[in-house]
Amino acid sequence: MTMTGSDPAEQPLLDLVLYPHRSLSPTGFLILMGAVAGLSFSIGFAFFLAGAWPIVGFLGVDVALVYAAFRLNFRAARAYETLRLTAREMEVIKVDPAGRQRRYVLPAAWLKVHVEDRPPRTSRLTLRSHGRGLEIGAFLGQAEKDGLADALRDGLRRASLPSHLFIAESN
Repeated sequence: MTMTGSDPAEQPLLDLVLYPHRSLSPTGFLILMGAVAGLSFSIGFAFFLAGAWPIVGFLGVDVALVYAAFRLNFRAARAYETLRLTAREMEVIKVDPAGRQRRYVLPAAWLKVHVEDRPPRTSRLTLRSHGRGLEIGAFLGQAEKDGLADALRDGLRRASLPSHLFIAESN
């Protein structure tokens, strides 16, 4: 039975959302900041009792800098990318930490997935079409990029199949 009411070429073959990895949860952040603040307070109190009271201010600045660094890191984690592949095109939407979006549409028929090896750093994963490239998943680790490249290649192979092979089950 073939699909009715919808163009098979517009049905998503691949629909992904890529997020940066976050190993520290909000609860973990509170625990870490509590430990850093408690340790700094204990060390600062010992220096205060020894008569070196100016050290307390420097330890307070250290805690504030650790807090600010983590807040900036959490802000950067709001970035994400969406990838949507149909038989006709690949749509990539990149959203930066401020929420601004950039949309790219590439024809699926000419699209190639390229993984550029850059030892000792992680490789670059790019979508190439007509001599131009678009890097995707820059925030992913190497294993994640390799898995994504395989999924994209598989989706592009399916996109190249004739449209009469798209079959849906009836409900």
